[in-house]
Amino acid sequence: MSESKYVCRFLLVIVLLLAIPAILLSIILPPYPPRFYIVDFSIPQSSLVSKEGQNGTVLFSLEIENQNAVSTVYYDDIFLTFYFGEEIVGEKTIPAFHQRAGRSRKVFDYVDANPRVWKSFLNELISNAKAKLMVGVVSRIREKGGKHHKLDLQRLLLVGKDGKISGKRRKKIKLRHTTNKWRR
Repeated sequence: MSESKYVCRFLLVIVLLLAIPAILLSIILPPYPPRFYIVDFSIPQSSLVSKEGQNGTVLFSLEIENQNAVSTVYYDDIFLTFYFGEEIVGEKTIPAFHQRAGRSRKVFDYVDANPRVWKSFLNELISNAKAKLMVGVVSRIREKGGKHHKLDLQRLLLVGKDGKISGKRRKKIKLRHTTNKWRR
């Protein structure tokens, strides 16, 4: 009988030794929001030629980085939108997925532009040799077993007459939250 008592105590000690660090890690390492980067952006030369009723194309590469050391992030559908002023140039939906801790995912895709807005964009680009496009990302994320958090990011891109981001010094352009705080 005393042997089973010692075995129970031994197992209890092991469970406590494993549980306490896990609880401390979850307290010390709070969840961080994922980071979104525009890695590559270009407009093909065929889309830069001004033709009546022409559909333009925007090519982009988006990198999504889960900077959490422990937790997996679950994304709902991600809505990526390009704006010229207040007008929507084009939209793309990235289907829902999950991302393990410390991993990143790259999305290479394109957006077909609205012809009416594209014409205004090209006129601005031709007259000023540059034009401003805003990129916005909206989604909802959650950690395993957690509640949903709204994700609303954006960044202004200055596009040069060659169809690439002008003045780009860094390899990646980080999208920023529309507010200063990450809402929980």
